[in-house]
Amino acid sequence: MTQSTLFDEKNTLMSWLVVALGISVFIVVITFAVSSFLPYGVDWHEAFRPAALALLSGRSPYDIDKFYNPPWGLLPLLPLALLPENFGRGLLFAISLLSLTTVAYRLKARPVALVAFLLSPPVLHGLLNANIDCLAMLGFVLPPQLGLPFVLIKPQVGIGMAIFWLAEAWREGRVRKVLQIFWPTLLLSAASVALYGLWPLRFQEITNYSRNFNASLWPLSISVGLALSALSIYKRNHRYAMASAPFLSPHVVFHSYAGPLAALLPATRWMIIVTIALWILALLKVLNLFGAE
Repeated sequence: MTQSTLFDEKNTLMSWLVVALGISVFIVVITFAVSSFLPYGVDWHEAFRPAALALLSGRSPYDIDKFYNPPWGLLPLLPLALLPENFGRGLLFAISLLSLTTVAYRLKARPVALVAFLLSPPVLHGLLNANIDCLAMLGFVLPPQLGLPFVLIKPQVGIGMAIFWLAEAWREGRVRKVLQIFWPTLLLSAASVALYGLWPLRFQEITNYSRNFNASLWPLSISVGLALSALSIYKRNHRYAMASAPFLSPHVVFHSYAGPLAALLPATRWMIIVTIALWILALLKVLNLFGAE
């Protein structure tokens, strides 16, 4: 091995150490800031933390009334649930920012587009509520076999990508390729049903429970969702698939529209325009609420 090669490897190692140190400092600072100054996140407090603690204690996470997601979505949250509640929420906030930034980087977004995305109403809504849409969106930029369990953590965010990957697998290798991509998720699903029963039936409960804050445009949006899904398959472009899921779901909370917004990350101008439009709509909604009072 030449001296030049050793020098290059040393520089590469130092670069990675600097990046790791920067990420660590970022996580620590954000975690302490959020846990100290922001109120508890409602979704972390009412659903994800109690469900994770139930799982750790050997109980069913579905003993928690407001938990409806696939149980494997709790696995990354288990260490956070063991921490004091607001500290775990702060760490989730930091991890969410890193996940969303990773999605933007993998989609080749410019820094301006990333800033607009992070400051958009749906993303801020999810961060403040301490939801886990970020984990589903992280699946957008992972290899299909690994990304599939992630996108299905929140079907109203990621089901479009699952359909896209199914079509792509069928196109590339028919049944053999489909099984190659889908077997880990099928195994997870079978194991979860064996442990906790037919938990997908709980999706109907969340539709009834969330009627007051359901932002779904169902059933009028079905045609939009199907069109976007068809375009993704026809053009072999996953960005249309990323945008399709909320329009195919009868239950969507506002922050889940961060998925379609992520599809605009490579298009800086459109990201800025849509973010500004969403802020105008949000302000009009607030003014309308105050007017009603």
